[in-house]
Amino acid sequence: MAEKIGRVLVLGAYGFIGAEVVRTLQASGFAVTGLGRSVEQAARVLPGVPFVEGNLLQLPKPEDWTPLLLGMDAVVNCAGVLQDMAPGELEAVHHSAIAALAAACADRGTKVVQVSAAGAGPGAATEFMCSKGRGDAALRASGAAAWILRPGLVIGQGAFGGTRLLRMLAAVPPVQPVALGQAPVQCTGMADLPAAVVAALGGKLPQGTYDLVEDQVNTLEEVLTETRKWLGFAPARMALRVPDWLLPPIAACADALGRLGWRSPMRSTAIAEIRSGVCGDPQPYRAAMGVGLAPLQAIYHSLPAGREQRLDARMALMMPIAVAVLCLFWLASGLIGLWQLEAAANVLLAKGWGSFPAKTSVVFWSLADIALGLAILWRPWAARACLGMAGVSLFYMLAASVFTPQMWADPLGPLVKVLPGIVLALITHQLLQER
Repeated sequence: MAEKIGRVLVLGAYGFIGAEVVRTLQASGFAVTGLGRSVEQAARVLPGVPFVEGNLLQLPKPEDWTPLLLGMDAVVNCAGVLQDMAPGELEAVHHSAIAALAAACADRGTKVVQVSAAGAGPGAATEFMCSKGRGDAALRASGAAAWILRPGLVIGQGAFGGTRLLRMLAAVPPVQPVALGQAPVQCTGMADLPAAVVAALGGKLPQGTYDLVEDQVNTLEEVLTETRKWLGFAPARMALRVPDWLLPPIAACADALGRLGWRSPMRSTAIAEIRSGVCGDPQPYRAAMGVGLAPLQAIYHSLPAGREQRLDARMALMMPIAVAVLCLFWLASGLIGLWQLEAAANVLLAKGWGSFPAKTSVVFWSLADIALGLAILWRPWAARACLGMAGVSLFYMLAASVFTPQMWADPLGPLVKVLPGIVLALITHQLLQER
C-alpha cells in the first residue's frame, strides 16, 4: 500500500479528524508530515510526527504551496472552520486555499484527498457547507487525482464540536435536554474515516466523491440517547425539550462569544446544520468498497467508555458555568469595591493608613478585579486570567493577614471564602486546556 504513495502531507494534522488520519496513515506504512498553525500544539497531540507550520489563510495561490509539496506524493486535507472568526475566513480556508492547492497538485501530479462534509454544495443551508462545496468543485475541476470524502456526524473516542455537545447534554442529571430532536442524522465512526483515506491512497478506492455515512438515518434524539447509554449515565427521568423559538437567541449569544474566541457548538451555523439534517448517500462508497460503514450502535460498541469519558463529559458541561461564575464574581468584587469605596478604605484607615493611599489601594485592586473578570471572557487570555485570579487572591490573603488579621475571625469568613475561589480558578484553568 505504502509503496505506491510514500510521503503524505496532512493539513489540520492535530485536529479531531486530522490526528486520527495521521496515526492511521503511519500505522499503514506511510511517511506523514503534518501542517497546521501551532508547532507546540502539534508536538503535544502528535509527538514525534514531522510538522510544518502553516496557515491556509496565507496560502491563496498555487505557488504558495510549491515549497510545502516538495517530496510529497499526496495531500490529505482535514482542515476546516465552522464559522467566520474574521470576514472571509470560510471562503479562504474552504475554497481559495483548496483551489490553489488543487492547481499546484495537478501541476506536480500530487494526489489529493479532501475531507469535506455530507451535504456540502451550492444549495446548502449555510455558508460553511456552501464554501466546502466550492472547494470540492474546484478540486474536481483542477484535473488533480482527487478523492472527496464527505462524513456525517463523526463519532470517535475523543470529542469535538457536535460530538462534544452530545456528551455535554448526555451528562445533565437527571433530565435530558433535547433540541431539534427529530432532525435526521447519519453518523460516521472515526475508524471508518481514516480507513477510507488509506483505501484511497492505497489504490483500493477509485477517485470520486463519497458520502461516508451509515445506512440508517437516526433522529438527533436517538443519537443523544445512544450517547448517554454509551457513557454509562443513568437513564434520564424525563426529556426537557427546548422549544425552537429559544434556539435563535441561544445561537446569537454563542455567535457573540465566538467573536471573543469561544468556539461554542451552539453557534448559528451548527444549529442550522442540525436543523437541515446531517445526511448523505452511503451507496456509492458501498458499491466501490463492497461494504458499508458501521451503524451508530456498532460505532459506540467498538469504543471503550469508562470513568475518563464520563468525567470529560461532566467537566465539559461545567466549564462554561465555571467561567461564568468567575467572571461575575470578579466583576462584582471590583464594582462593589468602587461603589463602597469609603467603607472599604475605612478598614485601612483604622490601621493607620492615610486617606489617599487607602482609597488609591481600594481603587487599584477594584480595577484589577474588573480587569480579570473581563479578561476571562476573551478566550486567548482566559487560562492566564484564571492564574491571575489565583495569584491576586493569594496576595489578598497575605496582605490581609499582615494588615487586617482580624478578618480571619470575621463571622462572615471573608478570607476563608477566598480559598474556594482560588481552587475554582485553578480547576477552570485546567478545564480550559483544549488538547
